[in-house]
Amino acid sequence: MIKNYKHKRRNDKPRDEGLKVTVYDGNLEKAMRIFKKKVQKAGVLKELKMRSHYEKPSDKKQRKKKEAVKRWRKLQRKLEERM
Repeated sequence: MIKNYKHKRRNDKPRDEGLKVTVYDGNLEKAMRIFKKKVQKAGVLKELKMRSHYEKPSDKKQRKKKEAVKRWRKLQRKLEERM
């Protein structure tokens, strides 16, 4: 007899609820600035632009490689500045 079990992933964490900003004293302008910063830091707009068009797997691989090289060079520059 074969049973179908629905396995839970080991690192099954609840999904985050998104970006939240609290408005204090009705200061909507300040809340909007904070929200825009959070959106930019989270990379939401960048991901939205990337998903707006199909990206071939070969192009995706090439882009990821370039981003990794860029991160590595940035880290190397940082380490050189410390010495």
